[in-house]
Order: sequence, then C-alpha cells, then structure tokens
Amino acid sequence: MSAASGQSHPSRIRRRLLLATAAGLLFGAAAVWMLRVPSGPVTPVGSAPVASGWRAQTVVEGLEHPWAVAWLPPGDAGEMIITERPGRLRLVRDGTLLPAPVSGLQEILAEGHAGLMDLSLHPGFAENRFVYFTYAAGSQNHNGTLLARGRLSVDGATLADVETIHAVKPLKPRFQHFGSRILWLPDDTLLLALGDGGNPPTKIDGKLAREQAQLPLSQLGKILRMRDDGTVPPDNPFVGRADHDPFIWSLGHRNIQGLARDPATGRLWANEHGSRGGDELNLLVPGGNYGWPLVTYSIEYTFGTISRETSRHGLIDPVAVWTPAQAPSGLAFYTGDAFPQWRGDLFSGALKRKEVRRVDLDAEGRVLAQESLPIGARVRDVRQGPDGHLYVLTDEKAGRLLRIEPSS
Repeated sequence: MSAASGQSHPSRIRRRLLLATAAGLLFGAAAVWMLRVPSGPVTPVGSAPVASGWRAQTVVEGLEHPWAVAWLPPGDAGEMIITERPGRLRLVRDGTLLPAPVSGLQEILAEGHAGLMDLSLHPGFAENRFVYFTYAAGSQNHNGTLLARGRLSVDGATLADVETIHAVKPLKPRFQHFGSRILWLPDDTLLLALGDGGNPPTKIDGKLAREQAQLPLSQLGKILRMRDDGTVPPDNPFVGRADHDPFIWSLGHRNIQGLARDPATGRLWANEHGSRGGDELNLLVPGGNYGWPLVTYSIEYTFGTISRETSRHGLIDPVAVWTPAQAPSGLAFYTGDAFPQWRGDLFSGALKRKEVRRVDLDAEGRVLAQESLPIGARVRDVRQGPDGHLYVLTDEKAGRLLRIEPSS
C-alpha cells in the first residue's frame, strides 16, 4: 500500500513471491543469491503522514523497560516471554503478567544501555526448549555483550542449563551501544547484531570506540553469524582469512537494534542508529561493509563533522535515511490478515519519535512510501504475533505490550 493510494497491491505481492521462488529462499549456508544493493546517496526523510484505520490496545502493563517479546508454542505453560532490561525474564499466561520472574538467569549488568536485552526461541524450541538471549556483563571499564541460552521448564518457571555460547570481543568501557538483536536464518544459524562500543570520548585501545566498526579483528560494530551452539559456520564470508574474525557476517555498523527477514524474498534488513540524525535502513548482504564511520549522514552530538562523505565506492549505501533521528528499534515484516493492505510492508520502531514507521517496499527493495503510527511512548520492539497482529513494547519504567488492531 502506498501512503497516497491507500490501496493494496496484489501484483507487488505476487512479484515478491515469484522473486522468492526464483531465489530459492535460502540466505546463508547452502546458497547466497545475488541481490540488488543500493547505489549512491539517498535523500534523508523526517516525518511521515499518519496512518489511519488502526488503534493500539494495551495487552500487558507493569513491565519495567521491556526489551523483547517472544511467543511460546500453543498449549505451552504461557503465551509469551518478555525481557526487562534491569535483568528479569517475565512470563505472560492467559493475558496476565505473572508476578514472579522466571528464575535461573545469571548476574546481569544493568546500567545505561546495558542489561537483559533481546531474546529468541530456537527454531526447534518445541523439542529442545532452548531460549536464546543477550545480556551485558562486566564493569564500568570492562563490559560487553554476551549471547546465552537455557532450557525453559515446561511450567515456564525456570530457565535451566544456562550457558554463555558467545562473548563479544573486545570489551569496552562505559554502558553504550550493545546492539544485541538476534535473527534466525532458514539453515538454523543465527545473526547477532552488535554496536560499535560507544560515542566519543569513549576509546578502546587508544582509538575512538566507533573505529571498531571498521577493524576486521573486532566484533564491535558488526553482525556476526554462528551456529546454534555458538561455533563458526564454515561458509561465513571471512572464514580462512587470518586478518578477519571468522564470525563476522557484515561490518561498518554503528548500533543496530532491529533485524528482520522478509519471508517473501528471503532478504535481510536492519535499522541502525546514527549519531545526530542519519539513522539508516539497510539491505544486508554477507561480507558487506556499511560504511560507519567512514561515510555517514550523521553529525556529532556536538554538531561537529564525523565524515564529509555520505557514499563511497565499495561501501554499501542505505536504502533509507531518517533525519532528524528516529532512534530505530525493533523491526518486523507484516504478513497477517488483520491489515491486508499492509502485507509485505516493513515496520520499524522508534525510541525518540515514539512511533512505528511503516515502510512500503517494491519488489526490488526500494522504498515507495512511509507512514507513521504514533504510539506516544518510546518503542523498543515490534513483532508480529501468531494471531496476525503487530505487537509493540514501550520502553518505559511502567512499560506496556500493545497490540495494533483495526480501528473499526
């Protein structure tokens, strides 16, 4: 649906499905198909027209800075589990938030941006009960992002056999830019998006932390790809190169907080924070370099220049740029029945703008139009639920889980 017409485009959806069939749908282990990637500068976009025909209904309240939500299989002990940044894993049953947190989590560092962050169920959760989650650990001067997994008990009360399967390196000072989104690929490998380590004056080994995004032996400012046990897949783009970390799948990122896979085409997308303005929506390819901080539409928070370039040969340009900043968060494709006119569209949360941005894409991944769904609170996560509705987590002291429903 374009913002102007208000009508669905079945021909666009059919083209996306045909493209997916031709591509083979796999994006990762067995085959990597060629994608058109953006080329050349783009025009930054600020506000967008307000979408009509929807309302936000509160489903759960009383959450403290919730970060991520995942639905449990039908008939399980609860309906969903939610992370709270201060370090709690909460269970929702029959639409009610249970008062006691799930037990079994290890000690979590909760300061600034740090805390318990993303979570995702293993694709084989019904058999193995594995819940994957990211969290921060360490001290003010030496901290980092860790990826762990544990088995959720049948009654949902306990997370057992918890183990850290990946510890991001290098460690960093301060409590900024942990990134932390998790995305499963069809071959049961996962992507882990990581921030660059922080804003100036934060330094790592005597250099500004953001320079980590271009260092090939650092995992900061990268997307990593790994097997479900935390080991390196042999077909990662830099495997076998002594001058690159073998986990790296893409590089040149500032702080990704949204990852999504288009189920119709298999394309992978990320949104990431710029500095002052210059937030990006990116189409991801393995081995791609997305430029931060060599090229950027951002400026310093102090209004100084980060780079005089917004595009450079050999670096991948964003599909869309948001200025003023949105502070983008959760990212999801919509495939449900509640809003047929939105099928195939991408939805990006926004912490600063307190909205969800609907992005209408064409068959080649170009942006046709954008609309705003004002939420009135910082949006931390956006997911599609099993009932075909979009769900939104608000990042507040008294956070909520909202369901986006038709207004009539």
